[in-house]
Formats: sequence, structure tokens, C-alpha cells
Amino acid sequence: MALHIVGPGFSSLVRTVRLYCLEKGLEATYGMSAYGQPIALHGEAHRALHPFGQVPVLIHGERRVFETLAICRYLDRAFPPAPPEAAEDPAPLVDQWASALATGVDSCLVRHYLLKVAGPRPDKTLSEAALAHAQSRVEATLGILQAQLGAQAFLCGARFSLADALLAPMLDYLQRMPGQGWLAPGQPLAVYLERLRQRPSGQAVLKAPDFSELSG
Repeated sequence: MALHIVGPGFSSLVRTVRLYCLEKGLEATYGMSAYGQPIALHGEAHRALHPFGQVPVLIHGERRVFETLAICRYLDRAFPPAPPEAAEDPAPLVDQWASALATGVDSCLVRHYLLKVAGPRPDKTLSEAALAHAQSRVEATLGILQAQLGAQAFLCGARFSLADALLAPMLDYLQRMPGQGWLAPGQPLAVYLERLRQRPSGQAVLKAPDFSELSG
């Protein structure tokens, strides 16, 4: 059965699910369509798939799964890894960081900073004080992430995990912001991000955002 991810390609969480699929060797289409028909973001057809009108939603045959963590864990059950690989997965560590990334880190880096400053519909009423506060939270959050990464290849150890699939799109967008200086070359998180970009999944997904889907 084919996999389809409902959501615009620029969405950081749609990108997370795409990365996770590719890392599992799965091909999935994506975009604002369902069952071969275009749907409007937040429209009636969209809310029939996700009651709160959010993305992503995974369609797998007749099954639909919404919310990023639930989607990725569904993929783990539907397409389990080989036993030796599964045995090496530090599941509790990955799950706690995945939860933190999908909630607090996403809120800080994406919802209250990136979308307001450089998203498809930036907040033109954002005050200097509010911007400074958001930037200070970004800096503090990056410090926490860098401490967790340490000298590891990936956020939770030696192997790519759901935590990396969640974090990579956020860092990718953050580094692309002009004139901000986030993740300067040579910094540990920048080196980590470049490592993720060089993976086949990163080469396919971690590209500059295309907001034209909103006008479609």
C-alpha cells in the first residue's frame, strides 16, 4: 500500500516524516491532497483527516494517522527494522527527546520564532522586545541541544533516530535565516546538521522552503 503524507512540503513536521520514511527505506508522496484529490489547508476535507486541521497526516491504504510522533511510531510498527538494528535503539532516550523536540523545542524555535520572523506569513506586528525575547529563548534552547549532542554523531547516540528527524528540519531552517548567525560553520550543531544534510534522506528533504504551495 502506498504512503502519502498530507501537508505542505515546507512544514518542518512534514519534513520530519519524510526524513523518517526515507531513513526506513520507504517512499512516500506528500502535499495538500488526500486520496488523489487536492484539499485546502484547514478546510473541511482537511479537518476530516485531522480534527484540529493540522499537519502532517499519514495515509496508508485505508488507514490515516495524525500527529508526528504517532505517525513515526506507526511506521515503526508497520515496517519494523531488522532485529540487530532494533536492539541498538535506545528507545526511552529517543522517546523523551522526541517528545521534548515535538513540544517545547518546536514551540521555541519554530512557532514563536521562525514562523513569526521568516515563515510564509511573518508577524509584522512583532515588537523589538518580543523579538529579543524569542531570540534569547532560541539561544538557550540551542545551548541545551548542543549539550545533549556533545561528541555524539547523532542526538541520542551513534545512530540516526526519530529525535534527529525532528530536529534536522528546525536547524536547517534556522541556519538558512539571513543575517542571524545561528549555527555558524564549525559549531557542533552546524557540523551535526551538515552530517544530516549529507545523508541521502537529507539531500532529498533538507532544502530551502518553497511557500508557493500556499497559493495553489
